[in-house]
Amino acid sequence: MATPVEAPKLGNTVEECLVSRWARHKGDQVAAGDVVAEIETDKATFEVTAPVDGVVLDTFFDEGALVPVFTNLFVIGAPGESAEGFRPGSRVEAVVEAVVEAPVRVERSIDPAGTSASATRISPRARRFARDQKVEINGVHGSGPGGRILEQDLRKLYDSASRMSTMRDRIARRMRESLATTAQYTMHASADARGLLAVRARVKRSTSLPDININELVTFCTIEALLEVPDLNAEFSEGRIRKHADIHVGFACDTPRGLLVPVVRDAHTLAIDELALRMKDLAARAVEGKLSPDDLSGATFTISNLGGLGIDAFTPILNPPQVAILGVGAIQLKPVRRGGQIEFIDTIGLSLTCDHQVIDGAPGARFLKVLAAQIEKAESVL
Repeated sequence: MATPVEAPKLGNTVEECLVSRWARHKGDQVAAGDVVAEIETDKATFEVTAPVDGVVLDTFFDEGALVPVFTNLFVIGAPGESAEGFRPGSRVEAVVEAVVEAPVRVERSIDPAGTSASATRISPRARRFARDQKVEINGVHGSGPGGRILEQDLRKLYDSASRMSTMRDRIARRMRESLATTAQYTMHASADARGLLAVRARVKRSTSLPDININELVTFCTIEALLEVPDLNAEFSEGRIRKHADIHVGFACDTPRGLLVPVVRDAHTLAIDELALRMKDLAARAVEGKLSPDDLSGATFTISNLGGLGIDAFTPILNPPQVAILGVGAIQLKPVRRGGQIEFIDTIGLSLTCDHQVIDGAPGARFLKVLAAQIEKAESVL
């Protein structure tokens, strides 16, 4: 004879429970005492066991369903018996929630007892989602029966809110601090890029030269310019200027996780092919999320190249305590007067931001002039 099993009354104030997990399913053989389902109230999770040996003829609710107490949850009987006579009527509706991936994380608040403030009106999946994604549920009115919070409610809130990842928050904070603690100004210049393009063309044609791109060539030229104008290879902190003999170059990388600035240490000791290999390795590991903290610290000068995205010139923001940062723009045709004639040549945009507390306009301009000269003789690096 088939034996129905009800949702039990688990306290004087409990009028409903939620099916959080089915341990056994339709057609499974069970023995008396085996756990068939886990149900959840606002206080705890409980196990519902089989009262007799037999087969689970049917289960009447999906996981996540809200079930009134004394309502049949499942039926145990002999193989082939019908469970239809024990199926709950239309007065009970199961709430089935979709499972969707979430893209970001936010904060939640927990009461001293360690449960969410709205735990009395939240489904198991919603509670799990709130716990895993750290979603604040106080004040949320759910779309489920009686205002119960469902997972889909939290996902809508979660996806629609303007929230920051940890990395995005850190970048934002650093940029605000940079503008608040420095006196930044930016100068724009350009350099003849025909040498850069000639080197790049030779590299592409060659079967023996290592792969070297425009950004790596500009970085090499920048290192040479810093050796000639070392005032920009410095830090300013707590009212003191610290000039560096060694050049540790940071270069901005666009990654799926946001902006990262890996650092080539002792860049002034590297030949162009060594520099290119080091930068390629760091950039690849940045994209893959495999950089160590040491790979992201210790830069004495930073380069940000947006030329590949078609930007002619921009205003890069300092990374304190560094006193200068170079922005590299796109290579564009530009009219130039030579010998009384106007000719169009390929030029590359250069944008230098300095901290006026340390670097006046003239030293910054001299650096750009030296850098332009280095770029214009780029063919000599090979």
